[in-house]
Amino acid sequence: MGDPHRRPEGVSDETVAALGSLSKALETTESARGHLFAFHQLTGSADFELDRAVALLRAAGHPEWAERVRTEILGRDVIPGHWTFQVVEAYDRTYYEPFRDLEREAVDRLAEGRDHLYEAELKEARRTRNHPDHTAGPDGAPT
Repeated sequence: MGDPHRRPEGVSDETVAALGSLSKALETTESARGHLFAFHQLTGSADFELDRAVALLRAAGHPEWAERVRTEILGRDVIPGHWTFQVVEAYDRTYYEPFRDLEREAVDRLAEGRDHLYEAELKEARRTRNHPDHTAGPDGAPT
């Protein structure tokens, strides 16, 4: 395969740009997915903190409020029929995984599986030749 970041022969500038855009969109989706996991973890942490709130309300002499928190909020669905783990699973199944698979297939078929061609060419265009911190690759060669 040669250099994994060098465009294969016959791959056009337009194809490199399109694959770069597709990869950027997937990277943005990866970030959104991370926020979804944060939502999942933060909501779970809040739900466990409700155990403490219920106990403290009872200890403070407010059993009716403790019971309302326990029955109305603790363990409640975040959207009808779903806890956060189910939201994450649905997102993965219906959006993230098909998107990831399509992006992989496009790179495989249109660029012989070579990832980040757009970024690699951008690096090559922007780096300063023969500068020790502007190397062509990870081996440290400054050319």
